Parts: sequence; structure tokens; C-alpha cells
Amino acid sequence: MSSESEYRSKGRSDYAVGVILLIVSAVTFSTTGIFTKGVEAAAWAVIFWRGVFAATVTTAWVARRGALRQEFLGMGRAGFAVGVIGAIGTAALIPAFKLTTVANVALIYASAPFIAALMAWVALKERVSRRTALGAAGSLIGVSIIVAGSLGDVNLTGDGLAVVMTLVMATIMVIYRARPNTPSAGPSVLQSLFLVPLAFSFGSPLQIDPDEIAILAAFGVMHAIAFVTLAEGAKRVPSGQTALLGALETPLAPILAFLTLSEIPPTATIIGGAIVLVAVLLSIKGEAAPVAELRDEATRP
Repeated sequence: MSSESEYRSKGRSDYAVGVILLIVSAVTFSTTGIFTKGVEAAAWAVIFWRGVFAATVTTAWVARRGALRQEFLGMGRAGFAVGVIGAIGTAALIPAFKLTTVANVALIYASAPFIAALMAWVALKERVSRRTALGAAGSLIGVSIIVAGSLGDVNLTGDGLAVVMTLVMATIMVIYRARPNTPSAGPSVLQSLFLVPLAFSFGSPLQIDPDEIAILAAFGVMHAIAFVTLAEGAKRVPSGQTALLGALETPLAPILAFLTLSEIPPTATIIGGAIVLVAVLLSIKGEAAPVAELRDEATRP
């Protein structure tokens, strides 16, 4: 009995750590818009410098932990897939912010809970709890309000790229749920290594202002933190809740854009964002079941 109690306690602790990591990831990802729109550099230049600094910082962190072999040589097919898919997402995300508002990119990403939950249900037979389903429904209501208030002002190309990014992030979440032992830092670096030469070829990253390079260096560090915490958190929390916690970015990103870029979100965005935030918080309240138990439940006949 003591052993079972310890197992349950460890599972709950692991779940709590996962929730914290995902919140950190959401807050950090919410700064992407202000970094991207806060510089005059074109999208490919932003991708280049963010990739260079993110890869450097992440590799240094891995080396300090003595985990180079584990992170890079042990990533396997799943890690390679995350690197390739993540590169596609980044190539879509940065120009999306350049072409449409921060609020619109954030609200489109809020649809990830439905995509991730559907993918996990189809591919992993993962159960979606009633609380998660209700949270997703609340998130949909909030997103609908924001979309209704944005009609007529949205750049369709930017929104389309944001949709691609959303599909990518949902896929990555499910990959980590299916292969929780997949390293997180190695695939993140691989993603940058795929994009840096392309960005150098298609952009002019060496011709931008040195002050902007410094800003993009900070952007790279923030990206490294965001990706690693997302990957580690997704291993500990069911896919639907992982995406819902990621939806915290929805209200945070427009607020930061307003404070730093004076990008004023419409009233509908403020109301819808508040609903998304409440839906996320209610979806995780009292949710303490260990991840291992949830996986066992999902596989029972």
C-alpha cells in the first residue's frame, strides 16, 4: 500500500511539474510577437539570428549538463521528426507575425487544443477528460468572439501561416506524448540548423542594425527556454491539457503587444482572451491524476 501511495504521489508531483513548465513555456512564447514586430529586420533575418542564438544557448546548456550524446545522438526518428516539423512551424510563424496582428496569431494558436486532442485520440487512443473537453469548449467560445471582432482587418496570408504553425505545434505535442523519452533540446537545435542556412540564403541577416541583432539574441534565448519547457512539460501532461495551457499565450501576447508596441487589441479580443484564460484555469483546477494513470486508463479495454 505504501508503494502504491508513493507511486501516486510521484505521479501527482510529475504532473504539477509539467503544468509549471507549460505555463513558463506559454509566457515565454507570448513574447514572440513583440520580438518579431519590434525590429525592422525582415522575417528571414529574424529567423537567422534567432536560430543562431537559440542553437548556441541550447547547445551550451546541454553541454553543461553533460548530455550531448543523449540529446543529439539519442533523439531517434521522433526527435528528427520534431526538428523537421518544428523548422516548418518557425518558417511559418515569423512571417505570420509580420503580416498580421499579434492578437490574431495568438488566437489562431488557441485552436491547438482541438487539433492536439483529436490527433492524440486517433493516434494514441488517449482519453480526453470532461474537464479538458469543457475547457476546450470555453476556449472555442473565446476564440470565436475574438475572430468575430477581427473580421475585415485580418491579413489572410498571415493568418494562413499562423494556421500552419498551429498544426505544427499540435503535432509536436502529440509526438512527445507518444515518445516521452525523446530529447527536447537536441530537436530544438536541429530545427535551427535546418533553418539558418536557408535564412542566410533568402535573407540579408548580416546587413541589419547591430542593435537589432542584440534584440534578436535575446529572442533566441527566450525561444530556447520556451521550446525546452514545452517539450518537457508535454511529456508529463495529457495532450489536450498541454494545448490548453499553451492557450495562456492567447491573452498574454496581445497584452504584451499593447504594452511594448502600442498595438491596441479590440474589445472583442480582450473579452475573448479573458474567456480563454478562465477556460484554461478551470480545465486544470483539481486535475491531479498522475500521467501514468491517465495513460493506463486510455489503454484499458
